[in-house]
Amino acid sequence: MTPSDLLIEAFSRVPDTVGRALDGLSEDQLASRPGAGANTLAWLAWHIARGQDAQIAGLAGTEQVWTADGWYDRFGLPFPAEALGYGMSRDDVGRVRASATLLNGYLGAVHARTVEYLRTLGPDDLDPVVDDAWDPPVTAGARLVSILDDCVQHAGQAGYARGLLFFNR
Repeated sequence: MTPSDLLIEAFSRVPDTVGRALDGLSEDQLASRPGAGANTLAWLAWHIARGQDAQIAGLAGTEQVWTADGWYDRFGLPFPAEALGYGMSRDDVGRVRASATLLNGYLGAVHARTVEYLRTLGPDDLDPVVDDAWDPPVTAGARLVSILDDCVQHAGQAGYARGLLFFNR
């Protein structure tokens, strides 16, 4: 297994995990909070896709799927196109409303772009520094692990939130 194959395998688990968390839920249910001020399932799924999209596009030197493929317009959220979810207020989190179909569609499109990029990588492509604002500087490989880690953590939160909302009553 090559490093590219390993990364594809790891990233490929995220859409399935998120899809299970969103499965069968209405837009209102996706916008519910498991606790006061908690993130909603809709926000978690959107943020997973937005963060991955922006960072993979940065590594690949491409436009984000969000704008290139019209997802920004389809979602119609009250935020600028560059919004990713970082630093959003509780009110902003609550403004992320979308259907499971739309959320899964966008994450699926981001995943396809991610796999397309990962297939281009050879072992030596993971070593170049992509961000020297950190100590130590961040390599492409470290950035990919960071993106994946963020996605997996939020996907787990989505599954947990679903359980809190709908199975513990």
